[in-house]
This record gives sequence, structure tokens and C-alpha cells, in this order.
Amino acid sequence: MPLPYPVPDGSQVITRWPPGIRPLNGRGSRGAGGRPELEGRPTDMATTGSGQRARRDARPDPGPRHRRAGEDRRGADDRDETHAERIDRELMELLNELRIALPGVQFLFAFLLVVPFQQATERATDFQRDVYFVTLVAAVAATALLIAPAAQHRALFRQHDKEDLLRRSNRLAFLGLCVLAVAIVAAVVLVVDFLFTLPLALVTGGVVAVLLGWLWIGSPALQRARGARTDP
Repeated sequence: MPLPYPVPDGSQVITRWPPGIRPLNGRGSRGAGGRPELEGRPTDMATTGSGQRARRDARPDPGPRHRRAGEDRRGADDRDETHAERIDRELMELLNELRIALPGVQFLFAFLLVVPFQQATERATDFQRDVYFVTLVAAVAATALLIAPAAQHRALFRQHDKEDLLRRSNRLAFLGLCVLAVAIVAAVVLVVDFLFTLPLALVTGGVVAVLLGWLWIGSPALQRARGARTDP
């Protein structure tokens, strides 16, 4: 608590009080510990760091009506984040998922580029050549679709278009996975037909197609349908 300070004025000393401070009784009464009792200024606790923190913590919550738009940090999945933070998080999750899918399609594409330069391709049938063409085109398309989100994210740098970019990238990634599934099935049919027989190649390709279709599309679609039925 600030104390009165003397101000020299010629031969006498005049005691002045700082602005906003005045004694309770005339020149001021003495309280506990010999300190003058003053009014017009908050207590010592209010002027300290702990007192200021206590006052800030004691401020009431303005409530949802008085909050500005975009300040509500509770999303649909009960995460403590704003809308912009959710968009950033979902976009980063999508890009990280694409990092897992890209090595597979790149490995398949590299394998297909080497195949035509092998001497064994001279005895390939017309059906095998057709399957190879489908596999090659599907691998190229899957590579383009899966890389597109990262390329667009860099091309649209600081364009404030992240939400639309997220929606486009989600569609591109899903379509790229579907085309990648076609490339994988076609590659399996090509290899099995070249090494064994065509009926075995068709059966093996069908099994692989069902497996990928269930894991990549069927199971997530079923989970979404169950979640939609359980929502109020």
C-alpha cells in the first residue's frame, strides 16, 4: 500500500497523498502494525500478481450469447478446438494418410515400368498385354490422384481456401484409393496368369478385389451407416 510522502515547501514539510488516496480520519489513523488506514485504493492483495490473477479467474463466463462467432471451441466430436483448428487438423491428418498410401502405388508403378524391358514379355498373350495396359494406366491415375492434395495444398498457399481444399482432397484421395485397388487387382491377374493359368488368375483377382473392396469401402460404409442410425 503506498504511503504518504513528504514534499519540502520552504521551512515546513507538507504531507501529500497520492491521487485517489485519502485518510479515514483527518491525517490518517493507525491500524495494525502502525500502518495508516486509507481508503480509495484496493487492498495490498489486489495490487500484487496473485491478486490480479485471482480477479481474472473470478471473472464470470460471458456465456455463449456474448461470445463472438467462431469462439465456441466445442466441435461435433466434443474436441476443444475452433472451426479453423479443426480444418487444419483434418487436413494434416489427410496428408499424413496419403504418405502411407503413396509408397505402395509408387512401388507398383516402378514394377510396371520395368516389366516391358524383360525378355519374358515376348511370350505374353494379347490378354496379358491388355491387362498390363489397364494396370499401368490405373497406377498412373492413382499416383496423380493421391499426389493431387499435396500439390494443391502447395499451389494454394495463403489463399484462405483450406475448407474447400479439404473437401476436394478428400474426394481425390478416395477416388485415388479406388483406382489403386483396380491397379492392384489387375497386377495380380497379370502375374498369376503369366506364371500359372488364366482361371486361377481370375479367381485370385476376384478374391483380392473382394478383400480390398471390403476393407477400403464396405467396412467403412457399414460403420457410417451404423453411426447414422445411432445418432439422435
